[in-house]
Amino acid sequence: MRIVNPIGKKGEDIAVEFLKKKGYSILERNYRKQYAEIDIVAISNNILVCVEVKTRTSNRFGTPFESITSWKLRPVTKLAEYYQMTHKELPDEMRIDAIGVTLNAINEVEKIEHLENISGF
Repeated sequence: MRIVNPIGKKGEDIAVEFLKKKGYSILERNYRKQYAEIDIVAISNNILVCVEVKTRTSNRFGTPFESITSWKLRPVTKLAEYYQMTHKELPDEMRIDAIGVTLNAINEVEKIEHLENISGF
């Protein structure tokens, strides 16, 4: 059974709304296979976009983006490739983005950042 982190879920909810406002079409959330999970799968400008969301309530353990290491990104990249391969009706072009959400002491958005194409596809 998967344990859901309430701060992480709140960050993902915020990221989904952020992407919708930017014109992204959200296809799925929390697409998971044994070895990895894609937080958000979306389409923007005829590009399949897989989004890794990191949420923090402080920078005590680093910024949201500092936690996305190459070790963390590798299984996400493989899962994104698998997703694309098993969904032939979707665009051929794909990228992996990251969204960092920082919440303040009362869990309101203090900062949201969007980095496109963090994998270099």
